[in-house]
Amino acid sequence: MKVYNKLVRDKIPEIMINNGAKPIFRILSDEEYLVELNKKLQEELNEYLEFGNIEELADLEEILLAILNYKKINEEEFKEIRLSKVKKRGLFNKKIFLEKEL
Repeated sequence: MKVYNKLVRDKIPEIMINNGAKPIFRILSDEEYLVELNKKLQEELNEYLEFGNIEELADLEEILLAILNYKKINEEEFKEIRLSKVKKRGLFNKKIFLEKEL
């Protein structure tokens, strides 16, 4: 089943043409691009949650990088933000599940 009207990776139109298809596509405005990146983020997250496929995590990372690029935050800055949160609040490695507070 093919799905249209969505953000696709840069090489998809070329791949489709090479496979004999005649794709109709357009370049999004900056505002539309961020909206579609957010939709794609949700789509890939849902696919990961449904199937547990590691490739979906790779897609999620690619989308995160695109969002960071859009917001003009480089990977090093993002890493610093993440590490700051780790320092203040820790990781998720100890499998702690907070049930309630008394």
